[in-house]
Amino acid sequence: MVSQEQRRRQLAREKFLRQQQRRTAARRKARVRNSVIASVLGVVLVGSLALYTTGTLKDDDDKETASAEASPSASATSKAPDPCDKAAAGKAATKTWKKEPAMSIDKSADYTMTLDTTCGEIDIALKTAAAPHTVNSFEFLAGEGYFDHTKCHRLTTSGIYVLQCGDPTGQGTGGPGYTIPDENLKDKSLKDNVYPAGTVAMANTGQAHTGGSQFFLVYQDSQLPPSYTPFGTISDAGMKVLKKIAAAGESTGAGDGVPNATVVIDKATVTKS
Repeated sequence: MVSQEQRRRQLAREKFLRQQQRRTAARRKARVRNSVIASVLGVVLVGSLALYTTGTLKDDDDKETASAEASPSASATSKAPDPCDKAAAGKAATKTWKKEPAMSIDKSADYTMTLDTTCGEIDIALKTAAAPHTVNSFEFLAGEGYFDHTKCHRLTTSGIYVLQCGDPTGQGTGGPGYTIPDENLKDKSLKDNVYPAGTVAMANTGQAHTGGSQFFLVYQDSQLPPSYTPFGTISDAGMKVLKKIAAAGESTGAGDGVPNATVVIDKATVTKS
């Protein structure tokens, strides 16, 4: 006959075993749950990385987001102080044209584009002979005041290092109404698919011959496919202005957004040397 004390001990052992079984089952479920969470996070991270690394410089009209009229969000960080001055009075133009302007430049001459910005003056030596359609278009648009009072709407600070400008809407969706052909894609400066610091090149939609008015200025060597017409080189003084803009960062904190610096082109001119 089982004594009362033995019965009590047996019940205690059974209770202990049931507790151990429940704890073991709970640990097993937790391991499975954590494994699933880790797998999901892995997929999200890989997917985010893929989206980020496939970013190019496009016109945001065919938006991915800029690289250039192609284009890399995280929580915004605190803004750095704005290093630029107040923009001159005036509004960006809204005029468009149905076709590329007739060739009017001297293809054998040297031309310089000057961007008088709120952050300082940026002088660009244009590659007239190598990119005549592009230079001719910029000479025409600058003469029409097309770039005056326009904001440089995009700064990338990770992966590629460029400031994108040339859109009167300030949104990355604007253009002059016509497109120009790609040019100079085998420029000797483009080695190993790198656009070197100081390069000025056309943005596009990611398709051939879709450049309009948007362009980007490279402030640090940037790995990009040779799909964006390189048509100018920034002066040393201009590079100091560009790097000042870049140092202020961009709005998202993710490496691609609106410049924290208020970059407005008060006046753009193209002159024959």
